[in-house]
Amino acid sequence: MSTDVVTLERRIAARPETVFSFFTDRNKWLSWMGKDGRFSFEPGGAYRTNITGDNVAEGRFVEIDPPKRLVFTWGWAEGGMSIPPGSTTVEITLEPVPDGTLLRLVHRGLPTPQACAAHREGWVHYVDRLATLAAGGNPGSDNWM
Repeated sequence: MSTDVVTLERRIAARPETVFSFFTDRNKWLSWMGKDGRFSFEPGGAYRTNITGDNVAEGRFVEIDPPKRLVFTWGWAEGGMSIPPGSTTVEITLEPVPDGTLLRLVHRGLPTPQACAAHREGWVHYVDRLATLAAGGNPGSDNWM
């Protein structure tokens, strides 16, 4: 297993179409991750989102295949992580399962084990928020902001 990769799987009690919409609608995206942002939800389209106030992520959408797959580049334009915008890749796949959706997130190209650990912690935090929202719940305000 590669050390520059974070892989996360999560079952979500919602259909893939519902889950996918949280990756392709600005207000829905910001409901689970980030306080502000600009998104161009199309292949080659750029995004820039203020995640926590101090940390701003930036990248481009590479592939958008509703409701199954989304690929985007990722990096930090502002904040403490030395990962240049667009230097890593996040792949989201959504698979229908009897109780909803199996979300699989694979974040590739992270430069260090510390970067992998930090991004694993971040993705677990935010995918938990996404899962709660997609299932119709309220995750509350983001205590990381």
